[in-house]
Amino acid sequence: MEKYLPHAFEKRMKEMLGEEEFAEYIRSYDDERQYGLRVNTLKCTPQELEQSGIFGVKRIPWVENGFFYDGEERPARHPYYSAGVYYLQEPSAMTPASRLEVHPGERVLDLCAAPGGKATELGAKLQGRGILVANDVSNSRARALLKNLELFGVKNAFVTNELPGKLASCFPEYFDRILVDAPCSGEGMFRKDPAVAKAWDEERPEYFAKLQRDIVLSASRMLRPGGTMLYSTCTFAKEENEGTISWLLGECPELHLEEIKSYEGFSEGRPEWGDGREELRKCVRIFPHKMHGEGHFLALLRKDGDSRWNGPVQKTVPVDKKSWGILEDFLKDVRGEIDRKHVEIRAGKVYLVPELPETARGIHFLRNGVFLGELKKDRFEPSQPFAMTLAADQYDSVLRLKPEDERLERYLRGETIYVQPGECAREKGWQLVCADNYALGWGKLVNGVLKNKYPAGWRKN
Repeated sequence: MEKYLPHAFEKRMKEMLGEEEFAEYIRSYDDERQYGLRVNTLKCTPQELEQSGIFGVKRIPWVENGFFYDGEERPARHPYYSAGVYYLQEPSAMTPASRLEVHPGERVLDLCAAPGGKATELGAKLQGRGILVANDVSNSRARALLKNLELFGVKNAFVTNELPGKLASCFPEYFDRILVDAPCSGEGMFRKDPAVAKAWDEERPEYFAKLQRDIVLSASRMLRPGGTMLYSTCTFAKEENEGTISWLLGECPELHLEEIKSYEGFSEGRPEWGDGREELRKCVRIFPHKMHGEGHFLALLRKDGDSRWNGPVQKTVPVDKKSWGILEDFLKDVRGEIDRKHVEIRAGKVYLVPELPETARGIHFLRNGVFLGELKKDRFEPSQPFAMTLAADQYDSVLRLKPEDERLERYLRGETIYVQPGECAREKGWQLVCADNYALGWGKLVNGVLKNKYPAGWRKN
């Protein structure tokens, strides 16, 4: 493994860890990189993935739905990846979302969410109930975030592209759970990606610490009394970890640190790296010489009190009778109720939207809920995101193919494929194309030929 460490970084780490432990940290650079994937529990259980035998996996002991896989494997090439069955993620990076307790029906915010590694897990935990607001300040990164949430089949996401301060003015004390995976100097990724180390300089920790303070203060204003917020970084810098949390606790006396579900490889926070308060020991540090993963920091905070936001909600525009009739004609073949009062039609496009507060109007967003499809003249054309919310047993006519069937690869490249008589329940019309039981997208069957409806932007090269 290529190893490059800036001299100033090495010097500081030696001061932080001491001579003996620093030597252990340096030796970890000779270890093989750890590869991980996290199962999408909206579609699959960890046991089902293990039993599928599609490639070798081994449980990550501190993440219930996380697995190590061998670097020689190529899980991104398997059709299950295109079906959103799992997300490829570095093992330590799975930890923050695993340690934020989220329940179906809650209001959840992922404030710095792109590209979606943590947001997809929070969305899976909600199981389609409540709302996930997933935000990123970068428009291009927010688009990647939206794609991953669609791939995972998350139906109740509001994907926004705003500054934290603007969100705080629109969602005062609104969220039950907040995750802040803050932008940071990335020191915990030096072992995984030497390019990050080469871009580092001594000013970066202080620069990011100032940025983090603005972000966590905005986040604290959006947390309801009794709610919990998890702060995380992938850096070792004191200023960005215990330092940022010390500052936040000083600014917000209504916040206090909570214990994080433990694992034998976790290291406790260091009070002397913050403002000295003993409470900082409840933070968690992940070091690569103590665990099979890269560097991370976590802090779980709770706001004093107990109340829930009960303000006015946005009203959806009632769907006219004709449009609903066309939509209903397609939905009769879908198993699972679509609540009419949460359906919204804008310029012929049909959305299933979650409940939002009236104060959310004016926020710049990429998607509210799930895009179901389009009304065109007297017909409804279902969307790719809609397909990804379904399983093989949720639509009346399915083309279910084995992963090794060469037609699957052709479908994912956008090609027309041929269907044998009896392979689908209906001999014409819309078909849900699946790899085993997992949806990949739509096709339209005419005379034994499946016209490919897999969108161009999703296709394999």
